[in-house]
Amino acid sequence: MTQGGQMEDEDVARAATGIGSLREPVRRELYRYVCGRDEPVGREEVAAATGIAHHSVKFHLDKLASDGLLAVDYQRLGDRSGPGAGRPAKVYFPADTEVSMSLPPREYALAGEVLAEAVEESVASGRPVLDVLEEVAAVRGVDLAREARPEGEALTDPAEAARVAAEVLALRGFRPREEEDRLVLANCPFHDLAQRHTGLVCGMTHAMLEGFTGELAPGCLTASLEPEPGRCCVVLRARERAVRT
Repeated sequence: MTQGGQMEDEDVARAATGIGSLREPVRRELYRYVCGRDEPVGREEVAAATGIAHHSVKFHLDKLASDGLLAVDYQRLGDRSGPGAGRPAKVYFPADTEVSMSLPPREYALAGEVLAEAVEESVASGRPVLDVLEEVAAVRGVDLAREARPEGEALTDPAEAARVAAEVLALRGFRPREEEDRLVLANCPFHDLAQRHTGLVCGMTHAMLEGFTGELAPGCLTASLEPEPGRCCVVLRARERAVRT
């Protein structure tokens, strides 16, 4: 399994663990209570407010914390301070992370960011929104490529470029797979949007992947629109760079 595939599996496992933790009704009730408070809360407060036994509250709050849904700290509760105030109590508050899961993987937040940025720029500049959208999407693709090669050097070997591209795009939910002379993206991370606004979203995706391939491996990795049912509309191809004489 590639590094990209391993990281994708780890992300799915973390999300599944967090979501699965909330299937338990008592745990779900405690999570809602903690999320509804403005400040970290201790076990005694939670037990008194919910009517759930203290030992059960302790078990479920610690489970929510270990599953990444709650964070913990230690604070002195009440008005007493200084010597004799007692040991700090364990308190709980919502973790500063979002837990979500979609199978197959989707990237609607990314699509929303690109579309919103394009609309804002179009309104500010008076330029056609579709033209701006292509530019914004291409820049996102360039950023994605630069994250993949922080040393800053473009890849020149087609096979290496295809391998790195597959790993990076796997992390974005595209599920790349090799088919003959091309890298097919078996999943569209923007599927629902693409179904409703095909031309708009496929154009955005194509521009993003053109920016990505052009920055990652200019001249030896290309992205082209080749729509087929059941997969992303873009495919990648590796090609030998022309040798200058």
